Amino acid sequence: MTLYTQQSKNVWRTWLLMSLFFVIIIVLGFVISYAYDSQAILYIAVIIAVGMNIMGYWYSDKIVLKTSGAVPADKTTYRDLFEVSENLSITAGLPMPKLYVINDNAPNAFATGRDKNHSAIAVTSRLLALLNRNELEGVISHEMSHIGNRDTLLQTVVVILVGFVALLSNFFIRMGMFSGGGNRRNNGNIQLIVFVIGIVLAILSPIAAVLIQLAISRKREFLADASGALLTRYPEGLASALQKISAYDGKPLTHASHATAHLYISDPYPETSAKKKSGLSKLFMTHPPVEERIAALLNQKK
Repeated sequence: MTLYTQQSKNVWRTWLLMSLFFVIIIVLGFVISYAYDSQAILYIAVIIAVGMNIMGYWYSDKIVLKTSGAVPADKTTYRDLFEVSENLSITAGLPMPKLYVINDNAPNAFATGRDKNHSAIAVTSRLLALLNRNELEGVISHEMSHIGNRDTLLQTVVVILVGFVALLSNFFIRMGMFSGGGNRRNNGNIQLIVFVIGIVLAILSPIAAVLIQLAISRKREFLADASGALLTRYPEGLASALQKISAYDGKPLTHASHATAHLYISDPYPETSAKKKSGLSKLFMTHPPVEERIAALLNQKK
């Protein structure tokens, strides 16, 4: 897979995901409007579907940065971070991304943004303290590659849409339990229909989250590793950084969640990854095993 095919695939997957989300919300709105004999509900569903797609595309990066606890990095305080990022952006032919720092003891980083002109990279304070300059270059080059590959568009849209599906499931369950009144159908049937929809969504939403994360494909991490190594011409730097990050065994990122785990350079839940080392469990990892990534970078066989 080349850089250009990855870019086009990510754009196509993003529009497909947003289209599917739009259809699902419209279908749900139609079912509920039919049950309540009210076209207003369908109109509301259309507004919600359009609104969430707009929010997912234009504002998902800002929402992710806010929920992750990221704050703009000060150029004087984090001089190395700015110098490394500026040099790599010139090498990659990309605009300089906005830089953010997350005050957290877990070493990690992620990139976000709908395109190269609206991109950002966030790193934790622990990562900056832990890594030397070569290792930091490896991490930033990896995140720059995600921006160049258009991975960030798909990854951040997923966070918003999957999270909204989870909220919908809770909403429909409560609506089915406490709805009152009824028109052409009795109240019991309306409650049953809406409650069943809520139960189905509650069951499917976590499954959908996993499937969407798998659809993003863990191959993106291998490609970003390889692209990052090409930028720095020093794969050992990223390999060493991944080794240090994976060695962390403390508390997970404070503001991380399973909905945002796929954004980070390394799984923010190390205890979960440690349990998924073989068999079918590896299929449900948001990231490839660190050992495989390091081996690929150093061109070794495992």
